[in-house]
Amino acid sequence: MATIHIDRVLETCVRQNASDIHLVVGRPPVLRMSGGLRSLDTKVLDADDTVALMKSITPERNQQELQEEGTTDYGFAFGDMARFRVAVFRQRGDLSLVLRLIPNELLTFEQIGLPKQIAALCRRPQGLFLVTGPTGSGKTTTLATMIDYINENLERHVVTVEDPIEYYHRHKKSIINQRAVGVDVPSFSEALRRVLRQDPDVILVGELRDLETMESAIRAAETGHLVFSTVHTTGAQGTVTRVIDQFPPNQQNQIRVQIASNLVAVLSQQLCRKVGGKGRVAAYEFMINTPAISNLIRENKTFRINSSIQTGRKYGMQLLDDHLWELYTKKIIDLETMLDKCKNPGELDEKAKALKGASLSMKKSKVEVEDTT
Repeated sequence: MATIHIDRVLETCVRQNASDIHLVVGRPPVLRMSGGLRSLDTKVLDADDTVALMKSITPERNQQELQEEGTTDYGFAFGDMARFRVAVFRQRGDLSLVLRLIPNELLTFEQIGLPKQIAALCRRPQGLFLVTGPTGSGKTTTLATMIDYINENLERHVVTVEDPIEYYHRHKKSIINQRAVGVDVPSFSEALRRVLRQDPDVILVGELRDLETMESAIRAAETGHLVFSTVHTTGAQGTVTRVIDQFPPNQQNQIRVQIASNLVAVLSQQLCRKVGGKGRVAAYEFMINTPAISNLIRENKTFRINSSIQTGRKYGMQLLDDHLWELYTKKIIDLETMLDKCKNPGELDEKAKALKGASLSMKKSKVEVEDTT
C-alpha cells in the first residue's frame, strides 16, 4: 500500500504545483504551496507509515546511511513527471521526510525574472559567480537556468558537482557531466581537486560548504574557468564578507585580492508569496564586480558595497530592498511580505505609510474638486 500511497501524494504535489511534501508522524501528508502549508485530506500518518513510505522510495545505500547517521539526502525521478530531492531524518525516535519538487522543465531568464545582464556574464571565460539566499529561495532553479542558457547558446564543457543532482541537463551545444556527491565522487572538495584534469570550461559547485571547497573554487576561477556556486547568505555585501571571513586571519589579505580579481557577480534572492497567495515571485539583489567594487574588496571596505550597488544602477545592479519596494508598488507582493523579506523594515514601512498618505490625500483632493464642480 505504501507505494500506491506515495505515488498518489507525489502526483498531487505535481498536479497542484506544490514546492514540497512533508511526511511526519501525527499529521496527514502536508504540501507547501506558495509558501504556506496545506494538509491533504488523507489519514494521519503513524510511525509505521513513515517507515513504509521511506522504504518505498529510498535506495539501499541511503537506508544504510540513515541507520548510521540518522539522516540521508538523495534525489529520484518520478516517471516523466518530475524529480524530487529527498531529506530523511529522525526526530524524537520517528522518521520524517521532506520531498522538494524539481520540475522537469527548465525555465528561461524571463520566466524567473533574472536581470538581463546575467546573459552576458554567463559568456565570461572565467571568474566566480555566486548565487546566495536562504534555503528554499530558488538558488538551484536560478543556477539551472544559467547552465541551460550556456548549454543552449555556447560550446562549453560543463562539469557540475551536486548533492544530490536536482535538475537533469541534456547535452545541447555544450557537453554536460553531472557528478553526484556520495555516488560519483566522495565530496565537493575531492571533486574540485580532480575537476581541472577533466578539461572543463564551466564548473558548477552545488554549495561552498567548507574552507577547502571555497579555496578550490577560487583557484578554479583563477586558472581560467567560469565557476558557479551557492552560499547561504543574504545580500551581496554580506556574501563577500562571509567568504573572506571563512579563511584564517593570516590568509585574508591574499583572499581579498583573489576575490577582488576573480569575482564576476553576486546574485542574492528571496522568494516572496504573491498577493492573493497565487504563486511566488523572486526578489533579487544583484552586484556586478565593477572596478570600483573590486577596489573596495581589495582595500577591506566591503561595508561600502551597498552604496556602490545603488550608484551602479546603470550597470543593472540593485539592492534587495529596492526590488522588494518595486514589487510592492506594482501590487505583486503585499506590505507584510515586503517587510518580512527586506533588510530595513523600519525604512520601508515609513515609505509605505508616506505612499499611503499621499494616495489618500490625492483621493481627498479629487473628491473636493468633484464637489466644487
